[in-house]
Amino acid sequence: MAKKPRDITASYSKDEFVSKLRRLAACIENGENFEIQIMNDRIYVPDHAEFTIEHERDGDEQEIEFQMRWKK
Repeated sequence: MAKKPRDITASYSKDEFVSKLRRLAACIENGENFEIQIMNDRIYVPDHAEFTIEHERDGDEQEIEFQMRWKK
C-alpha cells in the first residue's frame, strides 16, 4: 500500500535538534541507516541516501535546509 504524499515541518528545541544531528552524523560516519520519528511517523533513511544543503534568501529572511533524499 503506497503512502500518501506529505510535506510537514516539525519544530524542535535546540537540544533536541543537536541530538538528532549528532545521531545522524554518527550513522553517516558508520555507514548505518538513520531512523527518526516525525509527527508520529517513523522514517528509515538508508545509508545510500543523497545528502544536500540548500540555502534560500527572500528579502531579510534566510533559510538553510539539510536534506536527505533516497528511493526505495
